[in-house]
Amino acid sequence: MALFKRGTAGKPGEWYYCIRHQKVEEGPECRAADRLGPYASPEEAARAMETARERNEEWQNDPRWRDDEPPAAG
Repeated sequence: MALFKRGTAGKPGEWYYCIRHQKVEEGPECRAADRLGPYASPEEAARAMETARERNEEWQNDPRWRDDEPPAAG
């Protein structure tokens, strides 16, 4: 018998996108390592992968996060 129950994090009313099952879910359905979120609505959760791509592109093009360039003199 396990001493600690391993459960999922989250609660009803929070929306997630499960990258394993590629679906929107409400509350704690899948394990946290497989989810993006929480989001305020199912529509926001549905575009989670697009949002992640947009954010990654912004970060990759942000001059404050460029490791391949020497720091600016200042």
